[in-house]
Amino acid sequence: MTEQPIHPMQPSAEQFGEWLAEARRQWPGGQPGDIAGIVARLAYAAGADAELEACIRHLDSKGHHPTTLDCLRAARRPKPPSLKQQALKALDAIEGDFNTVGDRAETIRRALELLPDD
Repeated sequence: MTEQPIHPMQPSAEQFGEWLAEARRQWPGGQPGDIAGIVARLAYAAGADAELEACIRHLDSKGHHPTTLDCLRAARRPKPPSLKQQALKALDAIEGDFNTVGDRAETIRRALELLPDD
């Protein structure tokens, strides 16, 4: 059985364990302070998400249109860039650093641009 938090914004032991495991995965050789920083960021994000959902539930109870609520959620939690967008940005950085990449970089760019934006 999952332990229930004492306060709505207090994580359960299970949730904290998940954050700790994720922090260790992100920083396998990290110092305790590094891991604590990652856990703090994950906890902050979870709290912000919980607050956003509470606000959306409140606005929904007041009769706000679902499209408005979806727009609010999208504005506050934008989707991260797609892998394609990340690759194109990385390629821009490589091209900026090295003038010798030339045709090879252009081939990679053309291939990336043909991929869908999933």
